[in-house]
Amino acid sequence: MSDWQRKSPLDWEMYVNKMVKVAAIEKHEYEGWVLTVDPVSASIVLATFLENEKVSISVVLGHAVQEVEILKEGDDEMKQRLSCIFAPEESKAYSPEELEKRKNDLKTWLERNHIPVTEQGELGRTLCVAGLLTIDPPYGPEECSSSNEIILSRVQGLIQGYLEKQQ
Repeated sequence: MSDWQRKSPLDWEMYVNKMVKVAAIEKHEYEGWVLTVDPVSASIVLATFLENEKVSISVVLGHAVQEVEILKEGDDEMKQRLSCIFAPEESKAYSPEELEKRKNDLKTWLERNHIPVTEQGELGRTLCVAGLLTIDPPYGPEECSSSNEIILSRVQGLIQGYLEKQQ
């Protein structure tokens, strides 16, 4: 077991959001920003930013790590970029005005396609389709819920198609 594997999760945490150089077995070297370290295997997940906002993710397995050198501290902007790498598109923050527009546009589209829809909840933020399915903000297929799996699947497919046509 290497020194790296003997470290505790608290030791590994100090490497998160920092640019590091990892020396691994067979003289391999990896550079990147540490997203996380797996507490079970001691594997390091590195992110490298490429041109045109693309990100390359590398995993250096814990048993292969020989030495980790911190090259650069991450500033607040870098921490924000790193935290957004695995966030789904829909989790991006919407303003109240954007959410209201998304809700109204979806409601209008459903009504135009003869699908009965109402608003429910204290603030009217939740859409209810045919009394069997609800759609919560930000009104995507993932926010649909219903105990009827057939209706859930069909409405999610409709909303997915609607959102793809919007883009």
